[in-house]
Amino acid sequence: MADQRLIISIEQGVAHVRLNRPDKLNALDIPLFKAIGDAASDLADRRDLRCVVLSGEGRAFCAGVDLAALAAADELKSLQPRSHGDANMLQHLAWGWRTCPVPVIAAVHGAVYGAGCQLMLGADLRFAAPDAEVALMEMRWGLVPDVAGMVLLKGLVRDDHARDLVLTGRRIAAHEALAIGLVTRIADDPLGAALEAARAIAAQSPDAVRAAKRLLNLPVGTPPATILLAESIEQERLLASANHREALAAALAKRPAVFRDAAS
Repeated sequence: MADQRLIISIEQGVAHVRLNRPDKLNALDIPLFKAIGDAASDLADRRDLRCVVLSGEGRAFCAGVDLAALAAADELKSLQPRSHGDANMLQHLAWGWRTCPVPVIAAVHGAVYGAGCQLMLGADLRFAAPDAEVALMEMRWGLVPDVAGMVLLKGLVRDDHARDLVLTGRRIAAHEALAIGLVTRIADDPLGAALEAARAIAAQSPDAVRAAKRLLNLPVGTPPATILLAESIEQERLLASANHREALAAALAKRPAVFRDAAS
């Protein structure tokens, strides 16, 4: 599963998806947009998948949209049609990872700009190198964030911080991104930290992990009664699952659990 712009490897249930346009700071052209979106769709269908790590080759995670490559793109002429569920093709770049059934961890460094920032926001966890610089830069080009950024920001950062980032387009350093909640943690080796966390997640019951992500994905503002019922429904299924029985048996025997692939 590799092409010129994207490299995907899968080991022990962990998929590593690497942006591979290092000479362009992994800037997004239409083929890379489509490759990343297709990867999100394809991986979402795999029952054996436990976790995904997103990273970028070279000096940056992703410097945003390749404006020259997209200037004449037909895909930008009509954005309202929905091609990927609730999203269009551009939005699916980030939203596809947020709706992926398994947790997604972004390991970012260097430039994390524009659509690259929104791709990062699609992940459940975001590990940043100390040199990472983050920005929603669309306002500089007379545009608004349109790669699902508007929905992904909500509930992640305080409303005034979101407005600051969107309206000014300013670049912020990793420590500020951490302080306002845009990234999860800073690590000298964010890719190493992301892979370690992914392996830890992959060692858990895949049924429980997927259920947790479904609950965590419930929209901000969902009524408490709805969340409580959803929690009970998920827990009923888990209590009756083979993977729950295996988790208990492994704990009693003081051995690593051997889980089945996810049921759903």
